[in-house]
Amino acid sequence: MQRVAVLGVPMDLGAGRRGVDMGPSAIRYARLHEELTALGYRVLELGDLEVPVAESLAPEPPPHHAGAIASVCQRLYERLSALDASIFPLVLGGDHSLALGSVPGAARGERVGVIWVDAHGDFNTPETSPSGNVHGMPLAALLGKGDPRLVGIGGPGPKVRPEDVVLVGVRSLDPGERELLKAAGVRVFTMTEVDRMGIARVAEAVVEQMRGLPRVHVSLDADVLDPEIAPGVGTPVPGGLSYREAHLFMELLSEAGFVTSLDLVEVNPILDRKNRTAEILVELAASLLGKRIL
Repeated sequence: MQRVAVLGVPMDLGAGRRGVDMGPSAIRYARLHEELTALGYRVLELGDLEVPVAESLAPEPPPHHAGAIASVCQRLYERLSALDASIFPLVLGGDHSLALGSVPGAARGERVGVIWVDAHGDFNTPETSPSGNVHGMPLAALLGKGDPRLVGIGGPGPKVRPEDVVLVGVRSLDPGERELLKAAGVRVFTMTEVDRMGIARVAEAVVEQMRGLPRVHVSLDADVLDPEIAPGVGTPVPGGLSYREAHLFMELLSEAGFVTSLDLVEVNPILDRKNRTAEILVELAASLLGKRIL
């Protein structure tokens, strides 16, 4: 019986709107454990990391709360790194800053591919970010760009190679991060490519790029979905993935058989309708982990 370790990171320090710190509870409440158990997994519930609330922290120049975020992500890295190599880590957020610890932690010392499923690029640095919010910076930091406190989680230097990263569902980029993404050579499937190619062909291209890597991490931001179906996010962007597009993408990744870890991030229950966004993320996680219609 394959084991899935569930670890919550109730952090909203990297976000511009408060509330995603309640995301782990919302996702668990949406019957995450029951879905995983029904698929035949043994669930290891690791609880939540302790995260300071913003009101307890002194104001500092941008990037906002970078020191506290780095401390939380370092502990996340250490918790995941200590897991047995056969365990599938499932990290519940919280804002997308947590990927600074989840990606290198889930890699457990091996080369890791990253499938970043998000409406945004999250490829800003302190110099390019209009807001100074860290949840717009983690992917750049994982590639070695940005604030040294964020880049240095899990050790100095980049944690991921540009050729091992792919973004899917992107439809909102700041000017500076657009240039950084181009310069880095990171592959990006915007919603234009999804519309033109279809999600099945996008998935095929992603699978081909990731094939052969010892670890593959999926970092799934709820705002990649169209806000009409997933309203519980702090930075909604119209024109996102449909319900079936998202499920088909996860099903095709599942069939490839190479995904070894997963983030579910940016669920904001304050902005949601009857916990629907958390429920959809649980359904997508189930599809990635083997659930099928027939």
